[in-house]
Amino acid sequence: MASLRRLTTATLDLAFPALCSGCRREGAPLCPMCLPTLDVRLGSPGGTPIGLPAEIPAPLLQLDWCAPFTGPVRDGLHDLKYRGERRLAEPFGVAVARRWSKVGSGAEVVVPVPVHAERERQRGYDQAALIAAVAARELGLPLVRTLERRRATVAQFELGHDERATNVAGAFGLRRDRGPRTGVGPGRGAGVVVGRWVLLVDDVVTTGATLAACAQALRSGGAIAVSAIAVARER
Repeated sequence: MASLRRLTTATLDLAFPALCSGCRREGAPLCPMCLPTLDVRLGSPGGTPIGLPAEIPAPLLQLDWCAPFTGPVRDGLHDLKYRGERRLAEPFGVAVARRWSKVGSGAEVVVPVPVHAERERQRGYDQAALIAAVAARELGLPLVRTLERRRATVAQFELGHDERATNVAGAFGLRRDRGPRTGVGPGRGAGVVVGRWVLLVDDVVTTGATLAACAQALRSGGAIAVSAIAVARER
């Protein structure tokens, strides 16, 4: 069913031009007028802490994002996540790579923050994996889908600050299979992160609790370090 959905979506993408998520003009998923909103932080220093208190949540070494979760960026992420506009993964992933090339250091492999398997089956794709695939391509780094969400969690935006860490505690782990080392498919063995510096990629970050939970699973699985970047930060 998911394969049929992907084929149908690809066919529709060829048949119908995109509408800009920001201004709804026909032609591109983010038009030339709205695209620069992804780069509003491009000149800002890296490693900027988020949340209150102003600390990067352990065990992350660096946490960064491209833009605030407002305007065309917010609308585009909603279109990608809930309306099936997968073409937006391209500009989002390119922006992530551009920002990380500017401020990041140390990453050897890119890992997306996973949605629950049932959610991916329903949607037909994982939006963070699509963004991460583009970012990995642009950065020239291998992409591995070694993380899995082992239990469904409440959407983080529905929770208060103190509840978010509890919501995702223990929710992530490394896949136990021994599939191919790279790609966006499901089979990704846990051994691929051993001794490597991982760059986590997600669509939106707020307090960083989800990224920190993913980082803990990766460190427990043998990663030597974990950094993270998202398309947008939601305050």
